[in-house]
Amino acid sequence: MRAVSPRESDVILGAMRQVALAGGHAISHADTASILAAGHYLLRRPDLTDISALPAAEPADLVAILKDREVAAEAVKYLAIMVMVDGVLDTDKLARVLAYARALDIEATYLTEMVEAASGHMDWVIADMTMRNAESVVSEAWGSRPDPAEWILPYKGDRADAALVQRYEALGKLPQNTFGKALWDFDKTNKYPFPGDPGALNAAFATPHDATHVISGYDTSYRGEILVSTFTAAMHPINPMAGHILPVIFNGHLGVRFNEVATPARGGFDPNEFWHAWARGRDMTVDIFDPKWSAWDWIERDLEELRRDWNVAPPGQGR
Repeated sequence: MRAVSPRESDVILGAMRQVALAGGHAISHADTASILAAGHYLLRRPDLTDISALPAAEPADLVAILKDREVAAEAVKYLAIMVMVDGVLDTDKLARVLAYARALDIEATYLTEMVEAASGHMDWVIADMTMRNAESVVSEAWGSRPDPAEWILPYKGDRADAALVQRYEALGKLPQNTFGKALWDFDKTNKYPFPGDPGALNAAFATPHDATHVISGYDTSYRGEILVSTFTAAMHPINPMAGHILPVIFNGHLGVRFNEVATPARGGFDPNEFWHAWARGRDMTVDIFDPKWSAWDWIERDLEELRRDWNVAPPGQGR
């Protein structure tokens, strides 16, 4: 997305504040931190310190000022996040977001998922988010592939691949400063079996996902998984909200159980670093989830050099 003007950033941030206030809600810490961080990291407003000074932007104001459709679509994403920052899918806030989206003529799958979730249709929501995530991983329509739940665990029984396991295991012999050794350390520390092992996740997902953890510096806590998926969504343009950001917020902040692999939790949303992760992923010069990208092309490279080459800013220090 192109750089926004001060007028555009003001109206977007003002609309975020209006979403937070919908239904008579008081502004929470998460609301304030989110608006300030979105302004600082994404909307080039590091000077913003008092959100009460923002305009009370109504749908007509966004229509009048956000003439660029890409900017308008991005703005609606930011507004949608404000619905969930306090750990619930707030229907008053969602209604306000939908009013902005209708005025801007923005339709999006993630908005449909949120509406269906608010209506209690969670089986459909989980199935749709799972499919959107899977399609994002393979970067195309799912087509005739197996069900995503089967595809994600392809090495069971006689489909185990010992040679593939050994290829990953050999990364442990690389020098400590290398990207490949960092990837090996990450899997070993977290007790993740390597692709090829009967209990391992599909390499087409596991390797780019784990590589993004390594490159971004985010851990595997609920907070870390939300941040790494947000980083991924900003880096990889396919189903960013519906396939990456919403599923991890639902799972790690709203407490929604998706499957047996991802245990649900509440409170994983970091309202400052979330927006920083979005900006860090946006500024990446490489898309690790692009099917043309291969970790094996980079395993011997110095990790810090790769971060510099790929324009990866350091992460925040956490809570």
